[in-house]
Amino acid sequence: MEFQPNVISSQPEVIVTQYDRSAGLSEWSSNLCDCCEDCGICLCAAFVPCILACKVAQDNGDSCCIPFLPGAMIALRTSMRSRYNISGSVCDDWLVMACLPLCGLCQMAREQRMRG
Repeated sequence: MEFQPNVISSQPEVIVTQYDRSAGLSEWSSNLCDCCEDCGICLCAAFVPCILACKVAQDNGDSCCIPFLPGAMIALRTSMRSRYNISGSVCDDWLVMACLPLCGLCQMAREQRMRG
C-alpha cells in the first residue's frame, strides 16, 4: 500500500457582512444637564447616589452590586445605549461617567423611566 497525501485544491471562502449600525439610532430622551427635569431623580442622585445607581442597574437587568465595581457605570451606560439603540461610543460613555457621573446617572434613570 502506498501512502498518498491529501491534496487541497481550493481554499475556504470567507464572506464578510457589514451592518450599518447608524440606521435607526436614536438620541437620549433628555440632555445630560437636564437634571432638574425630574426632581425626584435629581434629589436621589444628590443625596444617595448609590441607591439610584442600584436601581438603574437592576432596571437594566444587572446586579445591584454592579455600580460598586470600578468602571462598571461606564459599562452600564454602554449597555443601556445598546439596549435602547442610542447613538454614541464607549469613549463618550467614559467621558460622561468620569467627568459628570451624577448627571450621567440621572440621565440614565430618566431614560429608563421614559422608556419603562
